[in-house]
Amino acid sequence: MDRRRFLLAGSAAASLGALGLPRLVRADAAATATPTAPRPRPTVQQLRWQREELAMFVHLTVNTFTDKEWGDGAESPSIFNPRKLDAGQWARAAKQAGFRSMILTAKHHDGFCLWPTATTAHSVKNSPWKDGHGDVVREYTDACRAEGLGAGLYLSPWDRNAKVYGSGEAYNDFYIAQLTELLTHYGRIVEVWFDGANGEGPDGRRQAYDWPRIHATVRRLQPDAIIYSDAGPDVRWVGNEKGVAGSTCWTSIDPASVPYAGYDRPWVGELLGHGDPHGSVWRPTEADVSIRPGWFWHPAENDKVRTADDLLDLYFSSVGRNGKLTLSLPPNRDGLFDATDIASLQGFAAKRTALFASDLLQGARVRASGSDAPHLPAKVLEADPDTYWSAPPNARDGWLEFELPQEIEFDTLELGEAIALGQNIANYRVELWDQGAWRQFAWGTTIGNRKLARFDPVRAGKLRVALEFGYGTPRLARVAAYRGPDRRYGPGHDEK
Repeated sequence: MDRRRFLLAGSAAASLGALGLPRLVRADAAATATPTAPRPRPTVQQLRWQREELAMFVHLTVNTFTDKEWGDGAESPSIFNPRKLDAGQWARAAKQAGFRSMILTAKHHDGFCLWPTATTAHSVKNSPWKDGHGDVVREYTDACRAEGLGAGLYLSPWDRNAKVYGSGEAYNDFYIAQLTELLTHYGRIVEVWFDGANGEGPDGRRQAYDWPRIHATVRRLQPDAIIYSDAGPDVRWVGNEKGVAGSTCWTSIDPASVPYAGYDRPWVGELLGHGDPHGSVWRPTEADVSIRPGWFWHPAENDKVRTADDLLDLYFSSVGRNGKLTLSLPPNRDGLFDATDIASLQGFAAKRTALFASDLLQGARVRASGSDAPHLPAKVLEADPDTYWSAPPNARDGWLEFELPQEIEFDTLELGEAIALGQNIANYRVELWDQGAWRQFAWGTTIGNRKLARFDPVRAGKLRVALEFGYGTPRLARVAAYRGPDRRYGPGHDEK
């Protein structure tokens, strides 16, 4: 959206919680046993949000009918008429592709409101759609709940139609009134999405947004909702609109480094993309990107929709780097997702299902550093990510060895930390047993919720994951290996 200033269900990743290894513990049992000052940890809401891994952003407004990316606020409500609008189609497409929640542009910078607000005439109530009796937000939230998806909303702080924009407290009151309508009339909202868009209003005036009041309103009316912006306070922007997190990506960050939404310094994008290992707050990153070149539907972009392979690459560069992917799909002028967009989504889901269908480390015998225990059988534990293997309390490194009954060929490695207790691991390497010695073939920095590394296919009967340094006790919840379609990635490390 050019601000300047969206876990595959049923994944077959092997959970180390079932390995029977020494120091096998649960997050709730260990949460109070840390002898040193704890590093940042997620709230229940942040943990839920990050483990979802995929969200869909639905961009719809008057721009859909003017062929613009940014409206100027002078558009007539009479142009908004998505005659076949079907929010159920949006929600079904999202759910079938493995997305867990959605976000709707309830209002973009043009100020046009997709619900019949009492605050302005610039809304659906003065459009020909359903003779002015329609409510896109209502149809959207009902559709989300019918499909078991979380419903989120975006309310642009910049309003190019509101005459009070730039007037100070009067506009803040106006904005809070709109926010209050959205958060009280539509049931449970799981995420409220803000950006720092702050253009000129009448006579070149800019608005000073009252972010403390805005955040307090969300906390009061929807206390379980996640608040997103580049500055948080719950989750942060990735620093670009390409769907790419840093190859090193810490969830923690120093809140003073990005003090408010729209804070613009040359280094902010890099900081948001990489995070800060010494940061004092837990603030996971969202990588937002559109399935098309633009955020809104444009007929000239119908042949420029990202392919399923493109979307899988985005998954690796966002979810596979400790982030969450928020993918925008814009409805067309009928109010429907185009068939091409849906086909790409379905192909994306099929590729993830095929790639992660079989963890080749199942059946391995496992040993761990700091243990005199014999080899133990690895098993898959599909639904308990809070059970994990831990190094001894004072250790800052460690390793896990997997010995298989026969050699496997794989080209994808998955690692996952026990993030309920924070993110600690700063470096790792992966080695194969080759002709009587360990040979390194892949390496990386941060792991976090999910690290996915791709490389040219390798064969091994014995594999070791070495954790070289941690800011706290290293803890792993997942190690898995997969074989995907033949592709060339070059040397194996997580920047590929």
